[in-house]
Amino acid sequence: MNTASDQELPPLVTLQAALSRITETLASAIARPTDAAPDWSESEWLLARAVSTIHGVSPLLSRTLHWQAPPGWQEFLQEQRTHTENRHVRIQELLDQLHDAARRADIALVALKGAALHSLGLYIPGERPMADIDLLVREQDSLRARRMIEGLGFHLTHTNWKHQAFAANDETAPAVFGEHSTNSMKIELHDGIREQLPLRGVDVSRCVFPKEGAPGLNDYPSLAALMMHLLLHAAGAMSLRAVRLIQLNDIARLSASMSSADWDDFLSQEALLDQTLWWSFPPLALTARHFDSIPSRIVNSMSQRCHWWLKQSCRRRTLSDVSLCYLWVEAFPGIEWARSPREMLAYISQRIAPQAHQRSLRKVAAVTELTAAQSNWAHMSQSRRILRWLTTRPARPQALHPIRAALTQPRQPRSPMAQPVATAEI
Repeated sequence: MNTASDQELPPLVTLQAALSRITETLASAIARPTDAAPDWSESEWLLARAVSTIHGVSPLLSRTLHWQAPPGWQEFLQEQRTHTENRHVRIQELLDQLHDAARRADIALVALKGAALHSLGLYIPGERPMADIDLLVREQDSLRARRMIEGLGFHLTHTNWKHQAFAANDETAPAVFGEHSTNSMKIELHDGIREQLPLRGVDVSRCVFPKEGAPGLNDYPSLAALMMHLLLHAAGAMSLRAVRLIQLNDIARLSASMSSADWDDFLSQEALLDQTLWWSFPPLALTARHFDSIPSRIVNSMSQRCHWWLKQSCRRRTLSDVSLCYLWVEAFPGIEWARSPREMLAYISQRIAPQAHQRSLRKVAAVTELTAAQSNWAHMSQSRRILRWLTTRPARPQALHPIRAALTQPRQPRSPMAQPVATAEI
């Protein structure tokens, strides 16, 4: 549990303004690098470490930035890149093991997201962090895939509506802050690609799994299929105010490699899904706001499919507004994604009185997620949460954890592979 109160941080309103400025500055620095370093205070440079960690771009910034920044900042970025590069070696070794094991077991898998982007050469080792390996399997092969993963020295930690999560049997405590090469390996096994927006289920599995997947690890059937998955994943994160800058960078880099025919293939997926891609507009529009690689005809086409309220919301909100750099707990996050008054009312009802399976998932998160396990909020009853909503403006534990950790980081340079400093309460 937290023993420090929110008041021991800078005033949250002031902190929110700083996080927003820093987020937008780092996003611009990645999309359109310049030589002009921001005029930040010492505390703001420390907060920049939290922002870059939240958004998963610290290793990317180590190569992208042209600034002459304080030594402590430069050392932090280089350290994060070194850890990410070393961890990539471990991840690639595990992917090779999974491929061999799946071939022996006659199970077809798809290596998702980060693994696929690296396979396409869109990132070089050390640029993009990967907290875990995501795999897609046919539903009928899910049980056999679970046993295969367990045979490689992993155990099931929890199951939710999206995936089964596995951790290595030699699991160690994760680093307190940022990327670390020795963090335990984790695998998430999906039997479908789906999101709840916020209650309406969107499932694109039939577009993502190859029609004739061979035993072992398979690629996505097309660049369009990979783009569809990246956009749906980003849409789900945006609805929870948890999108990351690295996700937008993924979309931008993949878009830059796609031809006009690839984008036509993307649009044609609507016929296969028998539904419009209305949910793709918010992440496309947000990416296009920062990067130049998204074709305007695609953004305009998706805009026509998106309902009015969500479209207006997208135009008002910045990257920091829909990420973990937004500090506040909201009673009804993502309500703008509801597509009818009835769906809005159903969502409000479910948030006020969560169903049994939702309460169960909260309990699992309170044990398996570091930021939740250390938070009073995660252990509160629903009635106490509602009381907090009504009487205060609570801050999100997932946002405060990296901020507290960053503000206790050393200000001076240190060895690139030094162990992270343990979190001290402010």
